[in-house]
Amino acid sequence: MDSVRIAGDQRELEEKIGYFFKNKDLLSQSLTHSSYANERKTDKKPDYERLEFLGDAVLELVSSDYLFHRNKDLPEGKLTKLRASMVCEPALAGCARDIGLEAYILLGKGEEHTGGRDRDSIISDVMEALIGAVYLDGGIDEARSLIHTFVLEKQKEKISFRDSKTILQELVQAGDYKSFEYRLVGQKGPDHDKTFMAEAVLDGEVIGYGEGRTKKAAEQSAAEKAIERIKTGSR
Repeated sequence: MDSVRIAGDQRELEEKIGYFFKNKDLLSQSLTHSSYANERKTDKKPDYERLEFLGDAVLELVSSDYLFHRNKDLPEGKLTKLRASMVCEPALAGCARDIGLEAYILLGKGEEHTGGRDRDSIISDVMEALIGAVYLDGGIDEARSLIHTFVLEKQKEKISFRDSKTILQELVQAGDYKSFEYRLVGQKGPDHDKTFMAEAVLDGEVIGYGEGRTKKAAEQSAAEKAIERIKTGSR
């Protein structure tokens, strides 16, 4: 991948995250891997490592505040485990991939050829560096907005998907049922703002219907309705 082309597309990344840097050098630095910086002998660019250090601390503060206020009954130990699951390396890399962050990383040729652009450790580090850069450029409120939108709410959504579907699967497996499936039954709206409709179907009977901005969100909603129906014995 051409790092020069990527550098020219950094405004595209700003549009994706909804934040436009006053100091463009901070954005560029947050995307610069040490391998790329070391290859530039005459015009050496600073890499993202210091910004990553700062972004990690900002992420911990904001995620702790978020979980503290939204889980008033959870004890410290469970809050710590929940935070760790939401901002661990694979989770953070997944959030970064949701916005295509890996495409904007400036890598040296060697690191590029050995698959660095697909490595969770690098992608998650760059996400933290980007958070640090936004914090320095725009302050804590802008950093909080970035973290809430592209990390915490995304992870909350994914946890919700996993929990609802897991609970429903356990209920189905515990019962005397022959078949279960999710069906995508429709979609509406323009490509940039679609709504999907899904059904949870047990033994040929629709026991849950849901809508969402993604297929997974629609299935989640359908799963939640199905859980309510099975637990209340209305099926």
